[in-house]
Amino acid sequence: MAVPRLTVVGSINLDLVAQTERLPRPGETVTGATFRRVPGGKGANQAVAAARLGADVTFIGCRGDDGFGREALVELEQAGVHLGLVKVVPGAVTGVALITIDAAGENEIVVAPGANLALLPEDVVLPEGDGVLCQLEIPLETVAHVAATAPGSFFLNAAPARGPVPAADVTVVNRYELDALPGRAGIVALTLGAEGAVLLEDGVEVARAVPPEVEAVDGTAAGDAFTACLVVSLLEGRTHLESLRRACAAGALAASRLGAQSSLPTAEEVDALL
Repeated sequence: MAVPRLTVVGSINLDLVAQTERLPRPGETVTGATFRRVPGGKGANQAVAAARLGADVTFIGCRGDDGFGREALVELEQAGVHLGLVKVVPGAVTGVALITIDAAGENEIVVAPGANLALLPEDVVLPEGDGVLCQLEIPLETVAHVAATAPGSFFLNAAPARGPVPAADVTVVNRYELDALPGRAGIVALTLGAEGAVLLEDGVEVARAVPPEVEAVDGTAAGDAFTACLVVSLLEGRTHLESLRRACAAGALAASRLGAQSSLPTAEEVDALL
């Protein structure tokens, strides 16, 4: 298969992760947690995932000129993602995600976007390629600009749920995000957690897949692994069903490992699990 050329436009965060036996109730303090700092952000996660899955990836985003910003690029650099179009915003703080994970792998996430809000339409000049992937952790006017100027196919992970959301060749959502996009046209990939995923075309189911069984320990980047694998598989020319099956396997692998970008699988690992 030809190597797909993918541009990812999105967020860069540093994740501050506390792993605890159970999630706290409102107003409650839970102690005894372990703490890690790991690179994250939906955009950066999906760029790393796509590169590990075999795509030639260019990333466009913003970071602050602080220590967190430099730390947040480590996995992108190691994955071989092209970073020449990443903008450093003087005086800005890099985006941060505060993540709590319980023993069953369930999580709660609060994001302080920081420099991600400085990614403006005029900052985004898309290189030639086979497709562009975007999410909603950057300004919506920038997402609209990317949709309007994307060479090749435009893929949108409509998360977190907010609008207005531009049209896309393929839209990836969970149940809650789909509720915010009633009557969404085109191809929609609906993720259903442990139940797998469904591919809809103009509201009609065209494919369904379930993930292989794994022991889930951290679901933080499972959706990002799913999205990247679906996009790369479709750009490789695989069928809808095969692409969906591979995406479910990638999400399952990510959920079986701790961390965000550190949990993202390679194409060989997806093949082995299937």
